[in-house]
Amino acid sequence: MKRAHSDVHLSNKFPRQEGLSLQPSSVVHKMASGDDFSTTSYGNNLMEVKADNSTPSRNSTNAVNSNHDSYGTTYDWQITKTTMCERGQQLLETGQWSDCKFIVGTEPHQQAFEGHKVFLAMSSPVFEAMFFGGMAEKDGPIHIFDVQPEGFKALLEYIYSDKISLRSFDQACELCYVAKKYMLPHLVRECTKYIWKDICPDNACRAFEFAKLFEEPDLMEKSLEVISNKTKEVLAEPSFEEVEIATVQAVLDQEELNIDSELELFDALQRWAVRECARKGLSSSDGKALRSVLHGTVGKIRFLTLTPSQFAERPAVSQLLSQDEAFAILVNISSPNTTTLSLPLPEGFTSSRVPRKKIPEPELEPESKSQPFRGPTLFSASTPADQVALPKMYCIRSLLPGQQPPPIYHSTILDSTLQFTVDRDICILGAQVPTQIEPVEGPYVRCQSSYTELLYAHLLDSNGARLTYTHFTSRVGYGTFMEISFNRHIFIQRNKVYRVGVVLNKVGSYRAEAYAETAICDGVVFKFNVGNPNDSIRDGLIHSIVFRHV
Repeated sequence: MKRAHSDVHLSNKFPRQEGLSLQPSSVVHKMASGDDFSTTSYGNNLMEVKADNSTPSRNSTNAVNSNHDSYGTTYDWQITKTTMCERGQQLLETGQWSDCKFIVGTEPHQQAFEGHKVFLAMSSPVFEAMFFGGMAEKDGPIHIFDVQPEGFKALLEYIYSDKISLRSFDQACELCYVAKKYMLPHLVRECTKYIWKDICPDNACRAFEFAKLFEEPDLMEKSLEVISNKTKEVLAEPSFEEVEIATVQAVLDQEELNIDSELELFDALQRWAVRECARKGLSSSDGKALRSVLHGTVGKIRFLTLTPSQFAERPAVSQLLSQDEAFAILVNISSPNTTTLSLPLPEGFTSSRVPRKKIPEPELEPESKSQPFRGPTLFSASTPADQVALPKMYCIRSLLPGQQPPPIYHSTILDSTLQFTVDRDICILGAQVPTQIEPVEGPYVRCQSSYTELLYAHLLDSNGARLTYTHFTSRVGYGTFMEISFNRHIFIQRNKVYRVGVVLNKVGSYRAEAYAETAICDGVVFKFNVGNPNDSIRDGLIHSIVFRHV
C-alpha cells in the first residue's frame, strides 16, 4: 500500500533560542494505515521506528548509536568534528552510510570492511574504475585475496583521515604493496621512506627483496650496503633462512663482505639449504636433495681462499659437495702456485682466491647527498639492463578451429587466470591480452579510436605465492593486443605449475578465444589449463606468454 505523506515543519528540527538556552524540539508522531510507522525526533536526530517493533536497518542503528554519549544524551557528531579528517574517521569507524563491502585476505584470516564509494574513488583511480566506470555493480561484497587485512585497514585509514600509522617494517612493506595496487603514489613514497630508515641486519634481506620486487634501485643499494657492512649479524639472523634463493645468490655475489672467512658464508648456506628442504618436504640428510635446492649456488663460495685444513674439516665433509667436487677443490687449494692443474675445478665453481673480508664503514644517512632518496617508481615498464641479453619470445596460443566464444562484457572488474607448465627452464617477462572491442556508436555513445586501459597482472607459483606483478595504465587502441611487462623477470622451472593472472578494471567488452591446450615456441613446449580446472578462469583472455631463454 502506498505510504501516506504529510508535511513535517522544519521548525521542529531546529530549536528556538531564548537567551542562551536551547529548547528541545517537539516530538512528532505520524501514523499511516497499511505501512504504519512512527517517526520520533529526539533532540535533533531522527530515527525510524516501525510499528511492528522490527529492528531498524544497520545504517540507521549506527546513526543512532553514534549520536549517543556515555550518559545517553544525544548529539550531532557533525557539529563536534572540526576537520574533514575527523569526519572521515567517524564514518570509517562507525560504517555509517556505507555503500560497499570488502572481504579481504584468505581463509581463515579473512576480515570484512565497509566503505564509501565516493571516499574511495576520490583517492584512487582503481576504485574509481571499480565503482563508477559505467554500469558498476552496486551490491555484493568485493573479494580481495592478495592483500592482508592489516594492510587494507591501514589503507582505509589513510584514505579517510590522511593518517599514516607505520609501526613496523613488515607493515610498511604490506601497506606499500596495497598503495601501489590501488595507485596512491604519496602513500607509496611515505612507506618507502619508512622502510629506508628502518633497514637493519634483521630485515636487510627482506628489504632487498622488497626493493627488487618494486624496482627501487636506491633502496636495493642501501640494503646491500647494510648486508655488506653487517654481514655477520645478517647471516646469524633466523630470518636469513627464510629468504629467496635469489637473495642468497645476491649476497654471495658481493665482492666485499664483513666476514672472517668464507666458512661463515658456507655455514649460512648449509643452514638455508636444510631449511629449504624442510619447506619442500625433502630429506635434509640426502646430499642430492640439499644440492638440488641450491641450484648451483654453492659454486659461488670462494673455497680457494681457505686453507687446506679449514676446507677439510668442514666443507669437504659436508653433503653440499660431492666427493669428486670436494677432492678437486682440495687439490686446487693445496696447489696455489700451479698454473696448469691436472684436475680442474668442478664446473660452475669460482676460481677466485681474493678474500672479501671488509672493515665496517659508517652507514650513510637515509637522505645524504651521496645517496639521495628519489622515491619509488610507480608504473615503470622498462626492462632492467641485465635482463636484455637474449631476445624476447612470444608463445602465441593456438586457436581451436570452428570455436568462437561470445565476447565478455564486464561492468566492474574482470579477472582472468591461466595455469601452465613448460618443459624447459625459462624466464617469464609478461603476457599479452586483448584490448576492448570498439563500442557501437549510438545517440549516447561517441566512439574514439582509443581508450585508457587500467589493469593489474601477476605471476603466482603452484602454492599461490606471488612471484612478480605489475600495474598497467596506458592509452590503447580498440581491437588489438597489449603487452604487459612484469616489474621483474622471473626464472621458472620446467614441469612446475605457474599461474598468470590479469585483473581488468575498465568497463567494456573483450574478445575471448578458444585456445588449444598445448603450444610450442622456439623449442619450448607450453601446456595450458593444467592442474585443477577451476584454477584457470576466463583463460581465453590471455593471448600469449612473453619469455626468454636462460
